[in-house]
Amino acid sequence: MPKLYIGNKNYSSWSLRPWVLMRQAGIPFEEVVARFDSFDPDSQFKATLAGVSPTGKVPVLVDGDLTVWDTLAIAEYLAEQYPDKYLWPQEAKARAVARSACAEMHSGFAALRGACPMNIEADLAQAGALLWRDRPAVRADVARLVQLWSELLEKHGGPMLMGKFTIVDAFYAPVCMRLSRYGLPVPAHIAVYIQRVEALPAMQEWIAAAKAEQDFREFEEPYRLKR
Repeated sequence: MPKLYIGNKNYSSWSLRPWVLMRQAGIPFEEVVARFDSFDPDSQFKATLAGVSPTGKVPVLVDGDLTVWDTLAIAEYLAEQYPDKYLWPQEAKARAVARSACAEMHSGFAALRGACPMNIEADLAQAGALLWRDRPAVRADVARLVQLWSELLEKHGGPMLMGKFTIVDAFYAPVCMRLSRYGLPVPAHIAVYIQRVEALPAMQEWIAAAKAEQDFREFEEPYRLKR
């Protein structure tokens, strides 16, 4: 059984992507948590990943003698290993669009990601209101998300971005968490999509575990002194 190394469920947006993809698709795996104590070279986090991840980061998928340490590469590998799960759309043009959407998430939306660290446990609406007022780059990132999601939902008819649940929804699941927890304004149909993502059984499992962690990490929460 492959092993998936992840960070704290409350904070680790990149870990969420392959975890929810595998769980929602019914792909068995063993979960290994590398707790975010710090990212110093002598931290327990780095010790857990020593000899596992060449970058010292999560997520990492270990399948036998193979190590895959990039989130998009993990998704591609899973799609190839489990073709019956249809993790990408079956139609070639739709698959190309889906890959483009994932690649845009992989390398883009820096303002939103930087200003709004994922924190599933917290109600960050007040911080979100200030960010919305003061950060035009955050507003621009959200506008692009609304445009992209609206186009995909309209073209494929929902309920998910490509019609049914795929890698694309897994990749944007942490963004749904950010938009929801920071209370950033989106149109009604986008809010409904976010609710659909949160309602996925795999997402419900992840959210419940994130809330149960109660593991306050100061460097992950610049907007409050304590929990």
